[in-house]
Amino acid sequence: MAVFLGLDTSNYTTSAALYDNGIRTVVQNKRLLAVKDGALGLRQSDAVFSHVKQLGEIIEELAAQAGEHLVLSGVGVSTKPRDAEGSYMPCFLVGELAARTLASMNRLPLTCVSHQSGHIAAALFSSGQLSLVGRKFAAFHLSGGTTECLLVNPDREHIFSAELIARSLDLKAGQAVDRIGSMLGLPFPAGRQLERLALQSKQRYRIKPSFHGTDCSLSGIENRCRRMLDDGAASCDVARFCIDSILAVVEHMTAFVKETYGDLPVVYSGGVMSNSIIRKEIARQYGGYFAEPQFSSDNAAGVAVLACISQTGGF
Repeated sequence: MAVFLGLDTSNYTTSAALYDNGIRTVVQNKRLLAVKDGALGLRQSDAVFSHVKQLGEIIEELAAQAGEHLVLSGVGVSTKPRDAEGSYMPCFLVGELAARTLASMNRLPLTCVSHQSGHIAAALFSSGQLSLVGRKFAAFHLSGGTTECLLVNPDREHIFSAELIARSLDLKAGQAVDRIGSMLGLPFPAGRQLERLALQSKQRYRIKPSFHGTDCSLSGIENRCRRMLDDGAASCDVARFCIDSILAVVEHMTAFVKETYGDLPVVYSGGVMSNSIIRKEIARQYGGYFAEPQFSSDNAAGVAVLACISQTGGF
């Protein structure tokens, strides 16, 4: 039995998690970054400052949850948005600093991974599909910073090697959710509140998504929702149109994956994929594996799992 600490300091959430590979359980603690009313996110300098203020408390609370007999075997941390050249965000430096300090002072191995890989691993863990590690599969990641479909292959260095096969060319799905949410007077991030509002609507919208080859454009969603609101549409119907528009994109991309690569396992992660409307319809049409809501939004659970896999060769 061994316990691994994972840290993730994204542009939305400060997160720490412990993965026990003996009983395959995760204990996690996370806190959203504070955003002023009406704002649509944070500048990187503000995100860094917020993480500096929160991370120590997050780790202390997690240690208290784990109990006095906690002994770490290794540490993992997300250090960049994705495994691609030039991928960088300053907010990840806060988690990296803490992880390197903890690992060096306690003579523990340290594993650095991408935020995106952490999302994929969290989805595999929470859907009971860690056995897909070492196999080829497709992975969707829909969040405020990413709307992508990836072909995932085993990789000796990074565990996962992700090839981009489809993406949004402009607005990301999570950005669309937050912008429409702000339009409707909802607090940031708006995902949960927009979903509750959309579930009140009796409308169902059949959307023809905008695609350029395999890549989509989501900027039209915001414009259409603005026109609907100006024309007097109910807030719940505007929210439903937004969700149905994103659903249409995921449907189109999933169909492309199935047609092009055959019946590969498909894993869905990212905060947007915790939406019950999107998740239910995609599962009905295509099956697939979904991260549970607490593991679908930004979290450090997958980072802790990847630390275990990297340092022990198993999970």
